[in-house]
Amino acid sequence: MSEFSNLSFSKYQGLGNDFLLLDGRATPNPERAFALTPERVVQLCDRRFGVGGDGVILALPPNAGGELRMRIFNADGTEPEMCGNGIRCLARFLADVDGDGPGRTWAIDTLAGRIVPELLADGTVRVDMGAPFLEPQQVPTSLEVGDAGVPQGELVVDGERFAVAAAGMGNPHVVIPVTAVEEIDLERFGPLLEHHPAFPARTNVHFVQVINPEHLQMRVWERGAGPTLACGTGACATLVAMHSLGLCERRARLDLPGGPLLIHWDAASGRVFMDGPAEHVFDGVVPDPAAVAAARQQAAESGAPAIPPAAANPQAPESAAADAEAIDCATVCTQGCIRPDRCPSAEARARVEALLNGTSLDDLVTLATNTLESRTRARAERQPDFNL
Repeated sequence: MSEFSNLSFSKYQGLGNDFLLLDGRATPNPERAFALTPERVVQLCDRRFGVGGDGVILALPPNAGGELRMRIFNADGTEPEMCGNGIRCLARFLADVDGDGPGRTWAIDTLAGRIVPELLADGTVRVDMGAPFLEPQQVPTSLEVGDAGVPQGELVVDGERFAVAAAGMGNPHVVIPVTAVEEIDLERFGPLLEHHPAFPARTNVHFVQVINPEHLQMRVWERGAGPTLACGTGACATLVAMHSLGLCERRARLDLPGGPLLIHWDAASGRVFMDGPAEHVFDGVVPDPAAVAAARQQAAESGAPAIPPAAANPQAPESAAADAEAIDCATVCTQGCIRPDRCPSAEARARVEALLNGTSLDDLVTLATNTLESRTRARAERQPDFNL
């Protein structure tokens, strides 16, 4: 058996920024149990050869006085300080797992400090992101504080000159006002700005267009992830920088490719608040690759499917019948059924075949349409109103 065991996860997304959520709050030595090396994170986040995601988030026991601790890994295996969309997804995940309702808050310790999300009545999540970091060494950046009270200046990348401002939300951000955000070649300038010498820890990159003082549109190049549909900390840093430059109000709607966020930089407290959605996508289990390989090898050598019960199904009872029926078809039979005479899924497949044989095409189309319409209505009823 390898150190990596069957990995149960839930996938959540916030405005299309998607994450694999792992609950290690009650797991002894969870960081060792999950064995999340950078290489393993990259494999899990691969959208063709893995589960797919912008990152992996661990809910861990507290170690700094909070209710729990959050660790997050980017799709490239690096560990950022914080992620606004990620912590909203974590809050929604915790509420779903524990059965919590509106008004529930969590004191979550991150590498960026204590962050407090709150579940709202419409199912969205409000996050107290804390005060922004505006001193250059806090961002960090070599840009100097300008007349707007934030680090600012001009950066030249690939022969193009950009007027930029920087802000930190526990992680670094550079904000670039532009007249037409869709005309920016993000693939060209994003990585160059991310790795610009002015940002010794690299940086998230945000191009932003002013629609009106209470409405901004932005595109995101995330440090360690590339182009993403949304960035919560980036939206907060963008509003702070744009307001400091005199280009927007303290409260505004920020449209990202994945959808809108409401950001409010409170004048009295100096703290930034973010309102936005977080949705469950699906749950799954990634099997222990060594156990699957061993099962396949044993079956190939013996000519019979001698599948170890623990590898095939960790929940299976330790009984005489377990070794005959406890087989994970999804992982062991990917190249064809290895037990056609006693296939555990034969009954289910027979029911599907009977349904198809006994139902007309028109009835099947009607059934699918009604199911889609009911799910669409349910989502619409939960859809938050982002009109200011």
